Amino acid sequence: MWLFSLIGFCVVLYYIVQLCVFYYLDSDFELYLLSKLGKPISSLRGKVVWITGASSGIGRDLAITLAKHGVRLCLSSRKLSELMKVKQECLDASRGYLNDHDVFVLQMDMLEIDSHNTYFDKVIDHFKTLDILVNNAGRSQRAEWNTIQLKVDRELFELDVFAVVNLSRIALNYFIENSVKGHIAVTSSVTGLVAFPNSATYTAAKHALHGYFETLQNEVFGIDVTIFCPGPTATNFLQECFTNTPGEKFNKPVGADDKRLTSERCAKLYSIALANKTLFSWAGTRPMNFIFYIGCYYPNVSRLLIKTLGIENIDRLRNGRPLGES
Repeated sequence: MWLFSLIGFCVVLYYIVQLCVFYYLDSDFELYLLSKLGKPISSLRGKVVWITGASSGIGRDLAITLAKHGVRLCLSSRKLSELMKVKQECLDASRGYLNDHDVFVLQMDMLEIDSHNTYFDKVIDHFKTLDILVNNAGRSQRAEWNTIQLKVDRELFELDVFAVVNLSRIALNYFIENSVKGHIAVTSSVTGLVAFPNSATYTAAKHALHGYFETLQNEVFGIDVTIFCPGPTATNFLQECFTNTPGEKFNKPVGADDKRLTSERCAKLYSIALANKTLFSWAGTRPMNFIFYIGCYYPNVSRLLIKTLGIENIDRLRNGRPLGES
């Protein structure tokens, strides 16, 4: 009888520890352990990493974090002037590990899908190889479900899903044809775990990415695939958000006092995930991490939690504000 009591005690203790972990940590438990005991970011030194959407936000800070550890970089986005600034920041941060040739700026519109092969060839021509593709380009959304025009759904999926899948297939075929042990990473979102209100198209796009890339993880190509899911992060993403109307942007800044994960911390955790080739990682602040954990492992409980809290409170938490505050 004592054996069953011991097992029961261990099970209860396990769940208590889990709840504490996801209340206090700013990442999933595996990523936290890897940050302490896993491969350091410096293990990527000398690798060639291509980051799309690198001119601002998580992409920018990921580039700077990797540059500190001597990672060679291709930085791409539509904004050439911003990319040049990020390049200089990377060179300054590298402490002599990198020279001008080691940071390649590629002005690129992800929506020009027919030009993806040309863009890819430019990267290979410059570095002669590619080790990691980080699909970071994309936009979020704020809109009520019933008001979203179908053209918005199509436009968001073109950018956040189809462009990502197309570029990744080009990279995958390059890795296969050249016997490269490559690595493809995709910046998803915690909305790929939990269907938060007022972002229907964005949530659907991130769920689609999980479908595509989890399938890729289960197919035998000899490459690594990482899905990284940031929670609310302090970037300019709200200004660039889709709404319910084609061509319109949400155009609201993130509040200076919002409780969000800093972009620098998110980039460091992302870098650790890349160095350790995790299959799936997430990052965020409390109490959102608790909701992510519940949503990932106990979806029925998460639905009850969201209904209990209500849409307004969920939006407050998502925007880094305490419950009850407008």
